[in-house]
Amino acid sequence: MPMMEKKSRTSPNLKDYEHACATFDWQGCKGEIDFFANNKLNAAYNAIDRHLHKGRTNKPALYAVDESGSLKKLTFGEIASLSNRLANGLRALGIKKGDRVFVFLPRICELYISIIAIAKLGAIVGPLFSAFGPDALRDRLIDSGAKAIITSSVLKKKLLSIRHELKDLQHVIVVRETDSANEISYEKLMEASTDSAIYEPMSAEDPLYLLYTSGTTGKPKGVVHAHGDIVGHHMTAKWVLDLKEDDIYWCTADPGWVTGTVYGIFAPWSNGVSVVAFEGRFSAEDWYHLIEKLKITVWYTAPTALRMLMKAGLDIVEAHNLNSLRYIASVGEPLNPEVIRWGKQAFGLSIYDNWWQTETGMQLIANLPCLPIKPGSMGKPVPGIYATIVDDSGAELEPHKLGRLVIKPGWPAMLKGIWHNEAKFREYFQINGWYASGDNAWKDEDGYFWFVGRADDVINSAGHRVGPFEVESALLEHEAVAEAGVIGKPDPERGEIIKAFVVLKNGVTSSAKLIEELQNHTRTQLAAHAYPREIEIRQNLPKTRSGKIMRRLLKAWELGLPTGDISALEDE
Repeated sequence: MPMMEKKSRTSPNLKDYEHACATFDWQGCKGEIDFFANNKLNAAYNAIDRHLHKGRTNKPALYAVDESGSLKKLTFGEIASLSNRLANGLRALGIKKGDRVFVFLPRICELYISIIAIAKLGAIVGPLFSAFGPDALRDRLIDSGAKAIITSSVLKKKLLSIRHELKDLQHVIVVRETDSANEISYEKLMEASTDSAIYEPMSAEDPLYLLYTSGTTGKPKGVVHAHGDIVGHHMTAKWVLDLKEDDIYWCTADPGWVTGTVYGIFAPWSNGVSVVAFEGRFSAEDWYHLIEKLKITVWYTAPTALRMLMKAGLDIVEAHNLNSLRYIASVGEPLNPEVIRWGKQAFGLSIYDNWWQTETGMQLIANLPCLPIKPGSMGKPVPGIYATIVDDSGAELEPHKLGRLVIKPGWPAMLKGIWHNEAKFREYFQINGWYASGDNAWKDEDGYFWFVGRADDVINSAGHRVGPFEVESALLEHEAVAEAGVIGKPDPERGEIIKAFVVLKNGVTSSAKLIEELQNHTRTQLAAHAYPREIEIRQNLPKTRSGKIMRRLLKAWELGLPTGDISALEDE
């Protein structure tokens, strides 16, 4: 039986979009955030400690559900105390303002405590996806000069093979394990520390976290975000996610990705909202059970997950009581109109898509609860954001003209730099000073934006941004591979999958076993999401005369598209 569309039980936080756009400015909303003397602030203080003075000490801040389904609940008061204890322990180890401390943990309580503790201390948080392999870890830890890492007894094994290369890494802190010669027990560090209040007053420009994002060439680049971002986090969670005091909120993204860091931790906690963390893998049954058990009200997830739930069918939806849900939002890749239609049928709710990037640090364009949804659209810019479509020279285009999606700089969560790479940072602003997103899009006559595709070769697979260069490099480490070229191939469930074209070394014979071995090798070296689901063995790859593999040609051939200019092709 299709579910009747639910009537909203509450009016949206943002009620009049046009009035807000005409009157809002970022300076005027700073009263929503707590500042110290001399205009200093601390994002972790705003996320946790200030709620102790607003009657939320005993309010649940975190509902953490492990792989077995066991629930652990922590209040704002408990997280304040535990993060103070860890911050004091880190300070005793010599960690100070500006040091990089990475967190390599599954979605357990200690992950959330660690991120808050590091930020309280004024050190720079480096969230890491728990599925990363040694290559991905090495690139990030070496480039950042990480001084410490907090990990688990299981995940630390991935560090062992590269530990000797990490010259700056002084401390490995391991959760749920006793001290050893080269490691520190998280529990012993906590026991030896006090929970006296600690939070470093920071300027709005002081770094808060460092997240690495993939490009088309070279190693992943470290995007720097600052404590002042919390202003944008707070307001967008209030407007785009419509979070309210009594919500129980679940962001399904891992904190190793920007969505999980910003909208899984800082943004909802800044609004004093209870957050759900689920350690288990995706399963329609487990997800629906979690919503039913915890009475989740607001759910922020990804189109790939929604498509997988849609594939699981309506019977499993009807077997659960999901009446607690009042609001669903999606991010990571374009949300197909058919998923929006299915959401109304399955949950009686619209699903609100929105757009932003690691570099933007917060949601910039969104389908808002006070506006009609145009299925398939990114939505409209949130108040305080000026977005437009320009040509290659930076001139603004009229509606329905395809061009580059750009944003006027100045929003509070805009990236503050690329770690040790000023030239790369400047590249984002080369089109007449606009922030260039790298996305192609168009705008309709009502001001809604419509995503068309990336202007580069970056692959978006199930919401995860994967650089082809990283996958090619991992493949080339295998003894059988001579050359590799990687593209994104459209896929109805994941948006794109990774496809690799491989030239084998002389004397190596192709086989199903070898292809499986190459897939497993890449998965192990990079991450579970970053392996090629398809591998095609070729005699040669198209290259320019300078030897650069022409990925656009591989993609054109694969998809039956025009090849365009091939004058630079070697031996054309």
